[in-house]
Amino acid sequence: MLAAAIVGAPVASAWAQEAPPPAEAMMEAPVEEAAPVAEAAPVEEAPAEEEVATVDSGDTAWMLTSTALVLMMTIPGLALFYGGMVRKKNVIATVAQSFAITAVMSVLWMVVGYSLAFSENSNPALQPFVGGLSNAFLAGVAYDGVAGTIPEYLFVVFQMTFFIITPALITGAFAERMKFSAMLLFMVAWSLIVYAPVCHWVWGGGFLSDEGVLDFAGGTVVHINAGIAGLVCAIVLGKRKGYGVDNMAPHNLVLTMIGAAMLWVGWFGLNAGSAVAADGLAAVAMLNTQVATAGAILSWLVIEWVERKKPGMLGMASGAIAGLVAITPAAGFVSPQGALIIGLVGGAAAYVGAVWLKKLLKYDDSLDVFGVHGIAGIVGAILTGVLADAVIAGEETAAAANAGTQFIGVLGTVAWSAIASFVILMVLKFTIGLRVSEEEEVEGLDLSQHGEAIHN
Repeated sequence: MLAAAIVGAPVASAWAQEAPPPAEAMMEAPVEEAAPVAEAAPVEEAPAEEEVATVDSGDTAWMLTSTALVLMMTIPGLALFYGGMVRKKNVIATVAQSFAITAVMSVLWMVVGYSLAFSENSNPALQPFVGGLSNAFLAGVAYDGVAGTIPEYLFVVFQMTFFIITPALITGAFAERMKFSAMLLFMVAWSLIVYAPVCHWVWGGGFLSDEGVLDFAGGTVVHINAGIAGLVCAIVLGKRKGYGVDNMAPHNLVLTMIGAAMLWVGWFGLNAGSAVAADGLAAVAMLNTQVATAGAILSWLVIEWVERKKPGMLGMASGAIAGLVAITPAAGFVSPQGALIIGLVGGAAAYVGAVWLKKLLKYDDSLDVFGVHGIAGIVGAILTGVLADAVIAGEETAAAANAGTQFIGVLGTVAWSAIASFVILMVLKFTIGLRVSEEEEVEGLDLSQHGEAIHN
């Protein structure tokens, strides 16, 4: 319409400048047959301009905040949570593991991890399973690049925090007995061989994504992955010296509570941040996270109160983590009512895994990595397929969601994490060795591994 108005403007102007003929002349003039009007040529519509991705300042501000929150989950959150649960002679060694992993994984993600997880593989046969090396050292990731509505650099560092916390979670399973050098080498190999491919399967365009597996913020990629690896580590390394005989009670549950609280707050960055926007989806993910966590605390508390006759602070902290884990895959797919169900069931299931199953099978998962992260992660992943809400997840996603598809994701992750973790551990066991000597274990890892100790 605007083009027609512009083209027609000079014609109308010229017509207006001519004096109209007298009325008599118009009446007497012979009426000539109108000339045939030629058909107008069809007007081709101009092609629509492609939308240019632009950075949204509100989304960017939220994602900067979320990234800092997720980093806080590892240091100091997880470090304090685990540090309070070990014996006093192993506190420094335990928190040092989280701190060192943060540094190593940050560099590794920038060098090759991001590329393996999120780039396209030039080999079509490998693309469903792992990314390529086109983004190694962040090649091709530009300063002004945009991922959705945020800078691509910000997406890189947000995902880096996931890459950091996942291997750090595993350390709780072998706390108080693994050599620091072996731990670092295991984490480097595991993060590249296990984490990066699984991340690609689910979030990088791999085969689990094609199957329709739902994982909003890492129930499969982070928690099931870490929980299974932790179980394998606990079994391969064997029990701590004196396990079941010596007193191995936590040395400072106040530290554990502070760490759990930091994890709880930081988890809002993990879950609500996975909306990658400051919008309604982030809001529902945040609400779901709070509701599920509270529900899991209550279910763990009730079971423990009935069984042990007293409600424990360690139990409440463990229940909180179980609820956070369980809601992670579902945070942006279910309603708050569904989140409450997931929290209640996840807390109860984690209690069974961390307390009853461990006693039954007699393995030494020091800080219940499998019982909490593995069991609650599996429960949350399956329930995501059952409780996906059409209003929140979208009608198409909710209609396609089901427990069977989710089980495929769980099974694939469990199998790969277990097999690859075992192989890596065996290689290290028969090369540099995995475990400290008995003398070093009795002395404590603080002194034997780091030459430092808490003296007060």
